Amino acid sequence: MAVVEAVGLTKRFGTITAVENVSFHVREGEVLALLGPNGAGKTTTVRCLAAILRPTSGYALVAGHDTRTAPRRVRHLVGLLTEFPGLYGRMKPLEYLDFFGAMQGLDAHTRRARAETLLKQFNLWHARRQRLGQFSKGMRQKMALVRALLHAPKVLFLDEPTAALDPEGAYQVRQAIADLRRRGHTILLCTHNLVEAETLADRLLIIHRGRILARGTIEELKAHVLGDPVFRVQLAQPLEGLPDLLGDVVSPLEWGPDWISYRTRTPTQTNPAVISRLQAAGGHIVTLVEEPRRLEDVYLRLMGAVP
Repeated sequence: MAVVEAVGLTKRFGTITAVENVSFHVREGEVLALLGPNGAGKTTTVRCLAAILRPTSGYALVAGHDTRTAPRRVRHLVGLLTEFPGLYGRMKPLEYLDFFGAMQGLDAHTRRARAETLLKQFNLWHARRQRLGQFSKGMRQKMALVRALLHAPKVLFLDEPTAALDPEGAYQVRQAIADLRRRGHTILLCTHNLVEAETLADRLLIIHRGRILARGTIEELKAHVLGDPVFRVQLAQPLEGLPDLLGDVVSPLEWGPDWISYRTRTPTQTNPAVISRLQAAGGHIVTLVEEPRRLEDVYLRLMGAVP
């Protein structure tokens, strides 16, 4: 079931079109990554979905509520983590969360109970007596996640959650998001970090200049953009006539005296045939492996194709 849905979403600022005719959905319990370079329209998309900005045309639904006609309801259903947390540095964690919990209409007992639970969950309880201005970048980003989760939202919008963090802080935040994923939260993750998208997302939307270039699971995108997987066979010693030997089994891509690579759509059928043919010709196989195909390869191929 789609919890978040964008239909023909378009947002213009004067003569500048930040988002153009974007349509997609996020299923319940799914992590969808909106991946693209800076300025691609990711943040504008999130702000429209979170009922912070009103779309120029098209519409968005969150749990069935139209962001244009029920913005207050949508904001209550959504937990939003922005690129810059914007914490109140003189406050301490519990009073900060109490303030935001009250704004969401939570009673005092619920505010305290949820704040304590979340601070412990994100390993911040030990810092409850510190002022937020004393927190490290990683701690501040996790604190912003706690704030986003305080009112138990159905949906999380995470906009560049590890931007400007050092490796340790980025790792901490990614671990927190992975934990939310395991707990079944519905998450829209905006990022230009390929590792983040590949590690955390169930599906990807690749966006550029306000338009969606491609969508699907990582494996679907690899197949669509990069073609069939490539396998490489390494032999223990040179084998004469290697490409001709396999010519009626596969179409060799590259080869050397003791190795060969080929592309196949049906590896469970092709690879045993390759092994059998090489062994029959006296070849001793050291390895037969699929060459790695990274999300980076997909991304760069798509970006390179954009005029």
